[in-house]
Amino acid sequence: MADIRRVLLDGYPTVMTRDGDTLHAADGRSVAVADAVHLPPVEPTKIICCHLNHISRVHEFGVTLPPAPTYFHKPISALNSHGAAVVRPSNCKWLNYEGEVAIVIGRTCRNVTYAQAGGYIAGYTIANDYGLHDFRDTDSGSMLRVKGADTLCPLGPGLITEWDFHGKRIRTSVNGEVKQDGSTDEMAWDMHYLVADIARLITLVPGDVILSGTPAISRSVQPGDVVTVDVEGLGALTNHIVEGPVPVSDEVGAQPTETEEVLSTAMGGDWPLRGQRRPQNTERDQLPFPRIHPKLPKGMSE
Repeated sequence: MADIRRVLLDGYPTVMTRDGDTLHAADGRSVAVADAVHLPPVEPTKIICCHLNHISRVHEFGVTLPPAPTYFHKPISALNSHGAAVVRPSNCKWLNYEGEVAIVIGRTCRNVTYAQAGGYIAGYTIANDYGLHDFRDTDSGSMLRVKGADTLCPLGPGLITEWDFHGKRIRTSVNGEVKQDGSTDEMAWDMHYLVADIARLITLVPGDVILSGTPAISRSVQPGDVVTVDVEGLGALTNHIVEGPVPVSDEVGAQPTETEEVLSTAMGGDWPLRGQRRPQNTERDQLPFPRIHPKLPKGMSE
């Protein structure tokens, strides 16, 4: 088992291997783990994320699992690293953590069986699949702005090889208080299944990342909070939340909202109407328009 990290060493991205409290580069240089400026441990071409996988989260939301997993995509511009800041725009409120295990692909992978999938995995790292739920009214399907905003995909601190994913504890804490406490054993679809599923239609290449889903109790965090995801055998990924210096522009595009769709997801099992009814859909004409309205043919209303 190896712990492989990418750090900024003397101003240059450098691959290093951990030995105790020290990181070592192939050229002989070293740095203390505590002093290292971490980068994401891998450089993926794509980040694919499983929507719902942990049974505790299924129970929390009072839903049923589909016959097979569903997925969304985070752009690589969302990548972030251990020790770095996660930015919440100043006019948004509902930024949620989601502690997860990230699968890292090691070999080009297409049309492999479930039994073969493990041989295409380089290793695993920790992810925090942050979601900006203020945009769920428009992006609940694609999740593009909800999950794809800059800084919302911290990975790290290292890539761990030869890690057995069975029976491993996943905990997320905020300011030292444990919020999520789950296990890889509660996953409906394990790591090998997810790789084999995606590779039926999409070619996975070395460095690509699949986020495997989060346990129950994803909740919103505030600027100043420190969030740590601790996965047994993978280490701990820590980030701090900051407020962005400018709001999301209201000139164009979907605007942040606080509808039942937003609140029910961001609050999870704490939403007051959970278990009584589903959140009400917000009619399109009730959503806020940006300052630049759509151009429509004459006689057509917004």
